[in-house]
Amino acid sequence: MEGFLAMKKCKYRLFSGLIAMLLGIGLLRALAQSEAPTPQAAPAAGAYQPKFAGDPARSESEAQALGYMRVVLRAERAYKKKHNKYAKSLAELAGTASFTKRMAQSTARGDYTVAFRNHKAKNSDEEGFVLTMTPKQIDAEHRSFYSDEDGVIHGDDQKAADADSPKVK
Repeated sequence: MEGFLAMKKCKYRLFSGLIAMLLGIGLLRALAQSEAPTPQAAPAAGAYQPKFAGDPARSESEAQALGYMRVVLRAERAYKKKHNKYAKSLAELAGTASFTKRMAQSTARGDYTVAFRNHKAKNSDEEGFVLTMTPKQIDAEHRSFYSDEDGVIHGDDQKAADADSPKVK
């Protein structure tokens, strides 16, 4: 009989431990759900979501155009460091840094057209370059962009951007 009672006590303790464990798990789940962040409201359809902190783009099209410009500007800096001069064309720049041959093949970049040309660098006798991105239509979500060998990107939502246009932050 003692063996029977001992076994019954053991089962009771095991059962009590299991119940306590299940209650603990349930309590932890409830706490985790109550502390979980509430989902943010979905952005309005068509609203641009910045790609990084300080993203100056106003639309997906602008983000792509500015990204392309940054790749070209990085490639030009790398090209200048290696060759002690700037590339005279996008095709010449292909294969430098992350600028690919495919990126150099077409001047059509989504809603934008790329233009690249040589010019005399500011305050120097060296050759420089001008890179522009012109949208098919200039509006609040499609500014035109300009940069040269100084690497500063300028944007304008009224006309073709140039060196005097506001800097894009």
